[in-house]
Amino acid sequence: MSFEISAGTRGAWAPKGPFVRLVNKVLAPMIRRKGRFGGMNALVLTTVGRKSGEERQSPLAWFPGPDGSWLIVASANGAASNPGWYHNLRANPDKARIDVDGKTIEVRAQQLQGEERAQAWAEISKNERFATYQEKTDRQLPIIKLTAK
Repeated sequence: MSFEISAGTRGAWAPKGPFVRLVNKVLAPMIRRKGRFGGMNALVLTTVGRKSGEERQSPLAWFPGPDGSWLIVASANGAASNPGWYHNLRANPDKARIDVDGKTIEVRAQQLQGEERAQAWAEISKNERFATYQEKTDRQLPIIKLTAK
């Protein structure tokens, strides 16, 4: 399955650039230790930059997939555009890893589509924070399934 979500025309403000890198640098070690942030399961996603080729780390909430996979949402706080890590995964879906539950795991990324996405969203949107993100934007929030290689 391919990555197929384009930007929306409206959405919430989402921080970018040096501020995000600083916050990620502070949060990543804490998430590696505790596995949680803001009352949610959390992991650190490492992607390869589509332009730079450099590794980028993004602390993210995750939801359990029905097959033992990890589901992440490209919510960007409900912004009109997808977050940078989404574009990196789109360009390099087989060059990613996660730090979760005290382990580093090489993963393959796949964007959910159709009924599989609908089923996942039905579970994810029970989390009020993520349901609110979808209400802020007119783009459909991509759900990415991370599977261990």
